[in-house]
Amino acid sequence: MDTIEKVLSGHHERGIGNVPVKVFTCEYKRYIGIKLVDRNGINSEFDGRRVCDIWKRVIRLLFFISILLYSTWAFAITPIESLAKRIVPAYAPRIVFQKADVQNNTDIFTLQSKSGKLVISGNNYNSMAVGLNYYLKYYCQVHVSWYKDDVIVLPSTMPLVEEKVSKTARVPNRFFLNYCTYAYSMPWWRWSDWEHLIDWMALNGVTMPLSITGQEAIWYKVWKKFGLTDQQVCSYFTGPAYLPFHRMANIEKWDGPLPHSWLEDQLKLQKKIVKRERELGMTPILPAFAGHIPSEIQVMYPNAKVTKLDAWGGFNKQYASHFLDPFDPLFEKIQKEFLEAQTKEFGTNHIYGADPFNELTPPSWEPSYLASAADVIFKSMQKVDPKAEWLQMAWVFFYMRDKWTNERIKAFLRAVPQDKMTLLDYYCEQTEIWKLTESHFGQPYIWCYLGNFGGNCLLIGNLKEVENRMENALNNGGKNLTGIGSTLEGFDVNPVMYDYVFEKAWSEGKTDMAGWTDRWADRRLGRTDEKYRDAWQTLVNKIYTQPTEAGLGILINAKPALKGLAHWAPNPKITYNNKDLLNVWSTMINVANAHSKSYNSDIANVGWQVLGNHFGVLRDKFTSAYERRNIEEMQRYKKQLMTLISDIDRLLATQPSMLLGKWLEDARAIGKTEAEKDYYEKDARMIITVWGGETRFLNDYASRSWAGLTKDFYGKRWEMFFDEIIDCARNNKDFDGKAFTQKISDFEDWWVAQTNKFSATPTGNTYNICKELFDKYARQIQSD
Repeated sequence: MDTIEKVLSGHHERGIGNVPVKVFTCEYKRYIGIKLVDRNGINSEFDGRRVCDIWKRVIRLLFFISILLYSTWAFAITPIESLAKRIVPAYAPRIVFQKADVQNNTDIFTLQSKSGKLVISGNNYNSMAVGLNYYLKYYCQVHVSWYKDDVIVLPSTMPLVEEKVSKTARVPNRFFLNYCTYAYSMPWWRWSDWEHLIDWMALNGVTMPLSITGQEAIWYKVWKKFGLTDQQVCSYFTGPAYLPFHRMANIEKWDGPLPHSWLEDQLKLQKKIVKRERELGMTPILPAFAGHIPSEIQVMYPNAKVTKLDAWGGFNKQYASHFLDPFDPLFEKIQKEFLEAQTKEFGTNHIYGADPFNELTPPSWEPSYLASAADVIFKSMQKVDPKAEWLQMAWVFFYMRDKWTNERIKAFLRAVPQDKMTLLDYYCEQTEIWKLTESHFGQPYIWCYLGNFGGNCLLIGNLKEVENRMENALNNGGKNLTGIGSTLEGFDVNPVMYDYVFEKAWSEGKTDMAGWTDRWADRRLGRTDEKYRDAWQTLVNKIYTQPTEAGLGILINAKPALKGLAHWAPNPKITYNNKDLLNVWSTMINVANAHSKSYNSDIANVGWQVLGNHFGVLRDKFTSAYERRNIEEMQRYKKQLMTLISDIDRLLATQPSMLLGKWLEDARAIGKTEAEKDYYEKDARMIITVWGGETRFLNDYASRSWAGLTKDFYGKRWEMFFDEIIDCARNNKDFDGKAFTQKISDFEDWWVAQTNKFSATPTGNTYNICKELFDKYARQIQSD
């Protein structure tokens, strides 16, 4: 205090605020932390004005730092505010997000307008995002799609919420994605794609996204630790688009080795993905070790109990997977190394996906073996993470129902402690496993809507049946029903089904389907129009009336045949009258002043489906002409069929989500060298066409109605076929189906190896082309 008093006393020569400063001695210099001692150790006096200058600078610096810290605190952007700025930047400054106090961790949101602002309250950011989406849907008539390039057009005046809205989630968990989605939609995605999808998931209330990007980088480190060489590890992995099937232990080594640059880039990408998912209130589902190992590990561990599993999907034995018996001591060691390495890179939310026998035959079908295997697998997770929970696909119980009897399922599920294993009831629009297994024998489960296989393009689904099944499950599915979700394999079609499924989680009971459909039509158009509502009512009542099946698609996408199908996929199976769909198309086209992106997407999707259905009628007429050996008629129908293919391709080219060029360009963009770019393009071409395998069993499984693919791949196959059949008729010889099949296979392999360019940007006006093609084909279709 004496020191301070001496500083404050005396003549005011210069000052800092109200503090006078005159002369400082060594005592005062020590106080302010400045040591003024010369080399000989002699204290000296100094000019106090210099110290004042130093103090001024220090205080100015502290002042500016405090302002900066205050500004950072005062203007900090929360994750939900950042989402609003990305999705609705024009409205974001007038949206206030507030934390709502709730009991029992119930997910809830409320909406109300106050003082010219929209106030969205919720128990967490995820619920707030659902509230924002509800406002966009029901007050702004806006549909936010899962594609980042789809423009969102908002009303010029921000709509008011006249009466407070409050919604509560009926289930705590909302699951999204499928291992296969990473093959058929997302293998080439960059952060900008993922950022938008995560926003979409938050807006739709997804709380449990399957997050399996980047795991090969973790496995690379693990397998290297266990003695494998760089070449052995990278060759064990498949090509990028096939990694989901490698992760599920279906295949290994196909289209490898995987480049190092892929591992590094995906590792970085996954860190961004899980960070953003967690910021928005989601629980990323990361993988755990389920038993799939490289065969080379047996060199270092010759006593390990390893089973080579059966070949899968038409592949020969060299691509079959190897399964390490869970009872082998090595299993626990690998689990430990993997989970610890993964947690170090990505953190953990303690829920792990593991599917040891997906579409595969386990080493033993004995219930005791299955129970012991489940017990050991779970305990291997729990020893590393005491909070571990297991997420298991129930798909295999549907797919191999003849093998997975209730006795075996019960043994497998009950071996895991109650509430520590959650089942994804994968394909509930077709078969609800919970009904067959006493609600999964008490373990928690999530009711899931699948919707499509391989990203097949077809107007498919049954809104009314899905409504009835979901409502029944929510009311009668048992207390262990903990969520709803979607396990779609691709993003390209039928957004109406997924919008409905996730909104159902926040419904207050049975949905008024007619009313819901009207509001869906409104936001697709961006306004209310009775004609457009009528079109969508017809779609829901007459077109969307059947569940999806594996291998569906229009006949154009199928291998050519005179009758029926040459291969099981694609199958153009429809249960409605194409004239009804034609009438829907007509109604949609005749809606006045319709320009929204969603509207253009609707008329394009309905249009290619109408025309694709018509292709089958023309094919049968060509066949009839062949049976009569009427070459002139055959040539005329060939011309009509090829023109139809070109017209459909032209229509598809107007849509950014229906472009082969975009798929290939995104694949090439991943590559660091020309060789890598070519490798990725081949992988991208192969997965949507020949797929792979010695028997080509999965050929065209992931067929797509995309511009470029329709004309250049499917169109070329049909042209070869028509020419072959016409030549046979002209020369009075029998059609050699076996020889022609080989010709088609040779063409497919040639096409996959090409690097020719296709447009990656939309071309043409959707409405104008739809109007042109309707006028061109309507009379033909009416007479079919």
